[in-house]
Amino acid sequence: MTRRIQVLLSLFIAFAAIGAVAIYLWDDAQKGTIAEGITIGGIDVGGLDAAGAESQVRSSIVRPLEQPVKVSYEGARYELSAEKLKIRADVEGMVDQALEASEKGGIAGRTWRRISGAEVEESIEPKISYSQSAIEEFVETIAADLNRDAVNASIEPTATSLDPIASQDGLDLAESKLVDAVEGALQEPDPDAHKLKPEVDRVEPEVGTDQLAEQYADYIVVDRSSFTLRHYENLELATEYTVAIGAAGFATPTGLYNIENMAVDPTWNVPDSDWAGDLAGQVIPPGPKNPLKARWMGIYNGAGIHGTDDTGSLGSAASHGCVRMAVSDVIELYDRVSVGTPIYIS
Repeated sequence: MTRRIQVLLSLFIAFAAIGAVAIYLWDDAQKGTIAEGITIGGIDVGGLDAAGAESQVRSSIVRPLEQPVKVSYEGARYELSAEKLKIRADVEGMVDQALEASEKGGIAGRTWRRISGAEVEESIEPKISYSQSAIEEFVETIAADLNRDAVNASIEPTATSLDPIASQDGLDLAESKLVDAVEGALQEPDPDAHKLKPEVDRVEPEVGTDQLAEQYADYIVVDRSSFTLRHYENLELATEYTVAIGAAGFATPTGLYNIENMAVDPTWNVPDSDWAGDLAGQVIPPGPKNPLKARWMGIYNGAGIHGTDDTGSLGSAASHGCVRMAVSDVIELYDRVSVGTPIYIS
């Protein structure tokens, strides 16, 4: 009886040894094969050897990543090539990682997994490198092209009208988000992921077109050709006045100005000029010798709008550069405008 047990035990040990050797040899033979269930960048590489996995990764991940990144916005198109990006993929490193994951569980665990058909749930991220500076330069180029400041609505004055110019929204590219989007695209083998639409914020102007009338509550236009001063309220013509302008050699300055200062019964600081004769350089207080009657609205470099007793000069070029008005008219205009009111002289 003892002899029989010894024989059976010897046979068991022999079969166990043979089985262990067989399992070892089988496990060793499988070392170059990636376990089922392992993916690289979402690509199933289970059951492939190193060469097959590398080929699969190159065709399914690397080649699609070599497609250019394209950004489009309202008809504008921009492209960043793989050459500029200097894309590099560590294919061998990814496959080595997959092979290493296949070895998990020890020989017993691997053997049971293979016999039972169980899988290794392992998702390996692609190892992709690229030029960060190329992405930043690409986004900066797009920003330089798309970004623009908001433009306030404004007025284009003419001798006979105030023509509104519409406001324009500004554009502000969300640069950091686009950088993130480009980097994300470089991790996606799907070619459609390389087609991006950037986030662009619209910036509203401070003065919109519908705010122009409020912005320009008063506006003065002097038409030298017709000796007419027009006063607009909220961009609508309110009143027209006949005026005198600068005579030959003393032209009233043309262009766009603003009322710089205002005075009731102004003092006249006579310019130190030959045309002033004996009065040159003097200060003339309000009164009969002062040609600046009733009101003064300074425009530019000593020129301004004022009242005059010489109503016969109205409708002609007779002053030394100022705009003359009838006394009743200049008082009426003075009460309607303020410092800062725009004055366009054509």
